[in-house]
Amino acid sequence: MGTAERRGAPGQSVRGRPEARRGTEAPDRDIPGPGRTRESVTDEQLQEYRPLWVEEPARRHPLPDPVRTAAVRAVLVTAVTLIQAMVAFLCTLAGSWLAFPMVVSSVASTVVATWAVVDVWVTRQVWSQRYGVVSEPSSTARALRRDRRARRRLERAGLREQERIRRRGGTGQLSHS
Repeated sequence: MGTAERRGAPGQSVRGRPEARRGTEAPDRDIPGPGRTRESVTDEQLQEYRPLWVEEPARRHPLPDPVRTAAVRAVLVTAVTLIQAMVAFLCTLAGSWLAFPMVVSSVASTVVATWAVVDVWVTRQVWSQRYGVVSEPSSTARALRRDRRARRRLERAGLREQERIRRRGGTGQLSHS
């Protein structure tokens, strides 16, 4: 099958769809072409406009700033450590004098990278403890707080009832005989 047979009829693309022909109009609907003003754009053409993307709300909350900062730091330190390890490996293969110092610095960088990753975990734990439990329907802490509030409410109601009985002069007896 030759090129002419693959192409098909003139004006057809390889997939069989019509090729886009360049005319005198600008391809963008917002930019008026020659002989066309912005006022001549119809409402129908404006309704065809679709944005490139639609903003959607985030499903999860973003990381808190201290945790995000620690995570970025850990990623950068880990990347540098991996680069150092690769350079140390290549210097060792090449028999360069730089191999030994690079291996030593790679070991030190591995210790620092491990600390950076642990720092992310610790920072996240500290932030969670300091700023509390996220209030989600599945949170057990929320149910515990609700039960505790209900118990306190009942205790206060009982105390108020006892106080009201005392104020009336009753000694807690059901009848005055």
